Amino acid sequence: MIVVIAVLVLVALAALLIISALGRRQAETVGHLSRETRQRDRRSRKAAALEAQSGRDVEAAAVLARRGGDLVPVTEPAPPVPFVAPDDEEIGVYRRQFLNRSIIGGFILGISAFGAGVLAYLWPNSSGGFGSKISVGKISDIETKIADGGGFAYYPEGRMWITAYPANALEKARKVYSAAELTGMEAGVLALYQKCVHLGCRVPACATSKWFECGCHGSQYNQAGEKKAGPAPRGLDRFAMEVSNGALTVNTGLIIQGPPIGTNTTGQEAEGPHCVSGGHH
Repeated sequence: MIVVIAVLVLVALAALLIISALGRRQAETVGHLSRETRQRDRRSRKAAALEAQSGRDVEAAAVLARRGGDLVPVTEPAPPVPFVAPDDEEIGVYRRQFLNRSIIGGFILGISAFGAGVLAYLWPNSSGGFGSKISVGKISDIETKIADGGGFAYYPEGRMWITAYPANALEKARKVYSAAELTGMEAGVLALYQKCVHLGCRVPACATSKWFECGCHGSQYNQAGEKKAGPAPRGLDRFAMEVSNGALTVNTGLIIQGPPIGTNTTGQEAEGPHCVSGGHH
């Protein structure tokens, strides 16, 4: 009986050992990886380690990105283009074009400057001074200045002489002079342009003869600007005048051509020696 019990115990223990061994083997079989799988895992871990970047590598990459991206490989420079001398005929064409255009440009510039000068001379000056209407002042004040000047009053702002015109000569004057001149003459004054009509010299007054006598070529005019002697082709040019409330305004922008040779409305002769000799005849 004891032997039977011992055999049963041994059989049970053997069964337990067999079951335990089978369980362990099954467990090892379920969690076991093949050799190929393990090799692939090792290669993957090495690649991951190589791909992993340190903080310094990341910072260097950021600096490179800020500077313009990836580095460009250096290439050899292209060889220089061989020099080709310009064609002489082509150079000559360009030179002729330059000279022609320079001549035409200079000509146009000169014509433009001349035209601008002519326009500036002819254009009325409305801001005062010569070429505009000048308010000379009261007739009474002008007559005083004429008397103080020995029969002549000079106004440089208008480039003009103003002289007295006798009332007893108005009848003759109305047959010769225009209304723009007679307005002032009827008030007793006359505005004359200072320029000699011969060659444009400024004509001074002669204190002894009481005439205008040009020192350039000897032309002579009486106080009314009527030609008396010399090469002048006519009398002195004069300005249009306006009289309002006893005041004289002279329009120096409106020059009236002087009277023809032979005009002598005042009959004034030289009152003393001439300042310029050789002109009187």
